[in-house]
Amino acid sequence: MKKIPTTLLVVAAALVREDHRFLLQKRPEGRSMAGLWEFPGGKLEDGETPEAALARELAEELAINVDSANLVPACFASAEIAGRPLLLLLYICTVWQGEPVAVESPELGWFTIDEMSGLDMPPADIPLLALLKKLL
Repeated sequence: MKKIPTTLLVVAAALVREDHRFLLQKRPEGRSMAGLWEFPGGKLEDGETPEAALARELAEELAINVDSANLVPACFASAEIAGRPLLLLLYICTVWQGEPVAVESPELGWFTIDEMSGLDMPPADIPLLALLKKLL
């Protein structure tokens, strides 16, 4: 019997400023999809809620503090990555402490939704742009 791959659950944040620009980070060299722009976030660890995982990932990747109560579920997308199904949960966040810095990424940028549509992004992130545009 063929084993069905476990779905990889990933959380990401649409950090948005008052000027409606969103923070994206560039994937570092040596990782899959290196050089693509993505919403910051990452994988859940065993026993973590999606919100706790996202707060942890934002602290690790951007050196900012986010209260889980300030993470608003927005939308999701799915894709297949290296033969494995991926489910990406996107949260909107407008309140955080600290100034985001590129801890793991070679570059950060603030972009409008229209600007993001011209960037190279991972397959799971692309459909989120149209959904964000409708939400905001």
